[in-house]
Amino acid sequence: MGKKIKKEVEPPPKDVFDPLTIESKKAATVVLMLKSPEEDILAKACEAIYKFALKGEENKATLLELGAVEPLTKLLTHEDKTVRRNAMMIFGILASNKEVVIHEFASLCLANMSVEYTGKVQIFEHGGLEPLIRLLSSSDPDVKKNSIECIYNLVQDFQCRTTLQELNAIPPILELLRSEYPIIQLLALKTLGVITCDKEARTMLKENQGLDHLTKILETKELNDLHVEALSVIANCLEDMDTMVLMQQTGSLKKVLSFAENSTIPDIQKNAAKAIAKAAYDPENRKVFHEQEVEKCLVTLLGSDSDGTKIAASQAISAMCENLSCKEFFNTQGIPQIVQLLRSDNEEVREAAALALANLTTSSPANANAAAEADAIDPLINILSSKRDGAVANAATVLTNMATQEPLRAIIQNHEIMHALLGPLHSTNTLVQSTAALTVAATACDVEARTQLRNCGGLVPLVGLLHSKNDEVRRHASWAVMVCAGDEPMAVELCRLGALNILEEINRSLSRKNKFSEAAYNKLLNNNLSLKYSQTGYLSSSNIISDGFYDYGRINPGTKLLSLKELCLQELNDQRAILLVNNKSDTSPPPSMEDKSSDVGYGRSISSSSSLRRASKEKANAGFGSPTEEKSEPASGRNTVLSRAFTKEKGVSKKKSRLQLICSSYLLWKGKGKKEEEKVKEEEEILAVPKFTEGSPEKEWYPPPDPEFCVYVLEVTKSILPIVNLKEQIEVLAKYVADKMGGKIPKEKLADFSWELHISELKFQLKSNVVPIGYIKKGIFYHRALLFKALADKIGVGCSLVRGEYSRGWNEVKLVNEARKGMIGNLPPPEEYIVDLMFHPGNLLKLRSKEADLYRFL
Repeated sequence: MGKKIKKEVEPPPKDVFDPLTIESKKAATVVLMLKSPEEDILAKACEAIYKFALKGEENKATLLELGAVEPLTKLLTHEDKTVRRNAMMIFGILASNKEVVIHEFASLCLANMSVEYTGKVQIFEHGGLEPLIRLLSSSDPDVKKNSIECIYNLVQDFQCRTTLQELNAIPPILELLRSEYPIIQLLALKTLGVITCDKEARTMLKENQGLDHLTKILETKELNDLHVEALSVIANCLEDMDTMVLMQQTGSLKKVLSFAENSTIPDIQKNAAKAIAKAAYDPENRKVFHEQEVEKCLVTLLGSDSDGTKIAASQAISAMCENLSCKEFFNTQGIPQIVQLLRSDNEEVREAAALALANLTTSSPANANAAAEADAIDPLINILSSKRDGAVANAATVLTNMATQEPLRAIIQNHEIMHALLGPLHSTNTLVQSTAALTVAATACDVEARTQLRNCGGLVPLVGLLHSKNDEVRRHASWAVMVCAGDEPMAVELCRLGALNILEEINRSLSRKNKFSEAAYNKLLNNNLSLKYSQTGYLSSSNIISDGFYDYGRINPGTKLLSLKELCLQELNDQRAILLVNNKSDTSPPPSMEDKSSDVGYGRSISSSSSLRRASKEKANAGFGSPTEEKSEPASGRNTVLSRAFTKEKGVSKKKSRLQLICSSYLLWKGKGKKEEEKVKEEEEILAVPKFTEGSPEKEWYPPPDPEFCVYVLEVTKSILPIVNLKEQIEVLAKYVADKMGGKIPKEKLADFSWELHISELKFQLKSNVVPIGYIKKGIFYHRALLFKALADKIGVGCSLVRGEYSRGWNEVKLVNEARKGMIGNLPPPEEYIVDLMFHPGNLLKLRSKEADLYRFL
């Protein structure tokens, strides 16, 4: 058999420490071992110390002198059970030494245990507060120190604070303020600073003359290390009006303010300002502070080198300026210093300064002017790009307060305020969103500012804020939209972005709607009358039709209304004609020579001979007679009524086209005295509608001109505007409109009035679904009502426009009864009438009469 080969023992790794056995005969060495991270060593060390302590009282004293208590205390919460058990056994032996020593080490154990939340709970549940309060009167300073430290840790919990008051702990804690040991005094002040957050504790402090103790500490220079904590306790006490009055009567308040103003220690100044800020939220306290001239103290603190003091002083000013007298004081002193802080490199300082300025300028035009004179606008606009939401919101509030004054608003607008508000409008913070929207509402009061907002893309986030679930954000966004909808282009753009649909949805909700959302909705419609009339079927007398208005017909709420340009670019269809009101015939540039070779539609080139000119020549062959004569020729399918202004002209050839004649007169009205050949040339150019090709975006688009409507406006202005009597004006205008739209139509012949064919012919001739109102010569109810409203608005005759069913439309006017005009006293309300434009043009039908109902609903 072979020999067994012995296995070689592998040497230990090089990075492992070789085991070392130590034999110690000194207690001091074993005490040091209590700080070892190794559990085995800790367990053995505790066991050795336990055996050593059992041998006698001297050994126990030696262990205390060697400082064994502190490391043993930490071992009470060790993870290893054996270590915890051995440490507790040692404390049991040590506690049998003397009562004072027991108190010292027991309180020290509790002080260390009270740092952790679980320890606090165990101490409180086992009734540890009461013996700890008793130990505050111990003769041993270490016991006092450990006990007050443990109490300080415990009172961080509200339940412990309540129990502490029930155990009448304030007197022994106040007694500790007389201790000769600063650490005990400091812990006592810190404990008072926590428990005086409760009103009951402040009352107990006052009843036990605690304020006197605190004031004496402030007056003692040698105790300057306690001044900060003493001020913190006083700050809590100042929240009570009774305490404030007491301190004022005893002169303590004056001493505190003087102390804060003259101190050179930043923390003292900061705490003093915090104390003022805390107390100043009570109106009665503000009154007392004002009587003590606290404003001077705060202005001094604004000049501190400490950012913390500047912040606290600014916050105190924010609270104090709720008092009107204080606000007036800071108008001359304080605002320039605060404006300086707006330029600080410290974001918190800028935020606090902006807050102070926001409160100072609220409902105070004088302070707003003072801030502007101190050059606050530029730094405020810079703060709008800050990363701190509070700073942005405060700066926006100041700018809003300033913008209530027109001169300051103009200066703010010149600083590109709309571009600066773009960031805040995109913020996710509701306070920033709310204040930014309010600033838009305050600054977008003129066309230039609104245009700037639109150009920089500010309308998109503003409209987005209408979706907010926050009531204030939604309210301020609605306000801003209402202001921005002050002119038609902006209203149209806001509607395109969906603002009208959102507001309509908001107003349907009882919980989400507000006065501003309703006002914004109405403002959008009132400045986009085309949309309003399509949605509501009603225009009031205050809704003045302007050039570019078009009647698309009825649409359902929420349905998008295409723009006039989009409608003009559509292909011809068989739907209802879109009626256009346009008094601007001279806006489009004359077409080039190449364009004249082809007929031009509204937005498309048509390679055929001019249908309009051909129709004009056909009309010319019929001659120009009176309205009666023309009505006797229904077979022509057209009404070629000649305006009075042109029938009076002599030497005009009857062979000349009627449209050419209208255009010639229009040019004469425009003051263009040219040769006959030039006039004819320009007439043709006016008849040619501006060319717009989709492939040529560089060419500006113009709405279709309406030279005949221009003549209507001229004639009505000359002949009807001078009439003094309103009723007569209405009657004459009604007859004029009826004449232009086919004259009087008896009820029995209404079905034979072939207006549909006439409109279809116009659409075909114009190669467009958009028909200018002046081109229509055979108009039904809604045609006539629109023309009446458009002309009445031009001469200042108030009337409404109402859409009915089945091609009905009518105008309502208000007139005061002539027989009652001379009555003394209050005049009766005006009566409402419907203007007859069809059956008996010029008749006024009482609104709630049978005749009016037949006119509207027959």
